[in-house]
Amino acid sequence: MTTTAAATGSRLLATRQPLIEAGPGGALPPLPRTAWLEIDLDALTSNARLMQGLLPPGVRVEPVVKADAYGHGAVAVARALVADGVRGLGVATFDEALELRQAGIEVPIAIHFPIPPELAPDALRHSMPITVGDRLLLGRTLAALVAAPVRSDLDDEGRLDIQLEVETGLGRGGVHPDEVAAVAATITANPRARLVGLWSHLQAADNAGTTSRQDALFGAAAGLLEAAGVTLPARHLTASGGLLAATAGTYDVVRIGLAQYGLVPDGLTVVARSRIVAAGLRPVMALRARPVRVAWLDAGTGVSYGPTFTTARRSRIATLPLGYADGFPRSLSNKAQVLVRGVRAPQVGTVAMDAIMVDVTDVPGPEVTVDDEFTLIGEQGGDRISALEMARWGNTISYEVIAAMSGRLPRVYYAAAEAVALRTVACDASRGWGKPDDRAVKASEEEPGQLDSR
Repeated sequence: MTTTAAATGSRLLATRQPLIEAGPGGALPPLPRTAWLEIDLDALTSNARLMQGLLPPGVRVEPVVKADAYGHGAVAVARALVADGVRGLGVATFDEALELRQAGIEVPIAIHFPIPPELAPDALRHSMPITVGDRLLLGRTLAALVAAPVRSDLDDEGRLDIQLEVETGLGRGGVHPDEVAAVAATITANPRARLVGLWSHLQAADNAGTTSRQDALFGAAAGLLEAAGVTLPARHLTASGGLLAATAGTYDVVRIGLAQYGLVPDGLTVVARSRIVAAGLRPVMALRARPVRVAWLDAGTGVSYGPTFTTARRSRIATLPLGYADGFPRSLSNKAQVLVRGVRAPQVGTVAMDAIMVDVTDVPGPEVTVDDEFTLIGEQGGDRISALEMARWGNTISYEVIAAMSGRLPRVYYAAAEAVALRTVACDASRGWGKPDDRAVKASEEEPGQLDSR
């Protein structure tokens, strides 16, 4: 049975983790915990400009802000990029796009994964281009559009912008290149839809042979549409890796993801002409914490669950208030390092849901206390722990490390070296912790079954 927002009585509202703007002098409310992310918006916009500089005239970057902007916070990131001149954004899901629309982001927001067909009228209402890559789902999507009432306040005769995904070898989504012309004809024949783009995704951007074959398939599919008289405003195949490795055509748009956040895709071989840009990318995210306890433990004391670590000597152990529920994975237990006073100290014991422990016995100088700041990702004292280094400790990739940062970690946003905004789990800390958010109260009083379209 099909489940819709109306059937379940659920609503999509713009009350999730709103930004708290800084007051005069960068004043922000106190953090609700002593573990937080620092997000450098100047580094973000600088990275986007550097990547744009690799493109020929007429080709633009389209930053990808899916997965809460790879853990950085989608609304703040989108606002900074749009203010800096970005003309389009990409997300994975309908609700990610809706969150940005409700936050006042007006540029085109392309949804890169197919959405449930029954949400097509809502995508039209919010002017959000969608992706189709399956003929059956396309038929249901178009049927949902035709069945929806025509609204006179919509531009372009109330037509939904659709981007067609073509399967070029990733094995994940898209129609076969031989079907592109027929599927495109189905879209263009529908009075409620409009074909605005063709795209695909590279399987291994650093593999020239594989990428060349995908590029050829994509070019052939685009050629079939051109021969049929179909004009495509946006063709896009390449993302961060393909651009830095220069293994595929840039076409009209390049989707930048990881590089926008200051990281080069893991293991990528960057071509000579892109090396200056790659070297100039600045990590946008830092993860920091102050301990909630620092104590001496006698030799033979077990630390954390298990225990998987037992002190071999009298040891000074700091407890940091974050754990695997925050995106610091359990797989890093007894493997990770952190920076304190610019030197490395080992994480010890099993990573818990809300806490990790660090052995600070050998940190030089006076005893480490709860006033010391620890860096888990980022730079401190001339040393740096990168997302890639953390990924290698946990046998994963840097994408997962940053995207896994939990929504409950406060995010402090900086521009021109000053704090400009804060995002926390609470609806609005500027009202005082524990006070209800008027918007949430109003939403609870609305009639059920209405999809909020503010």
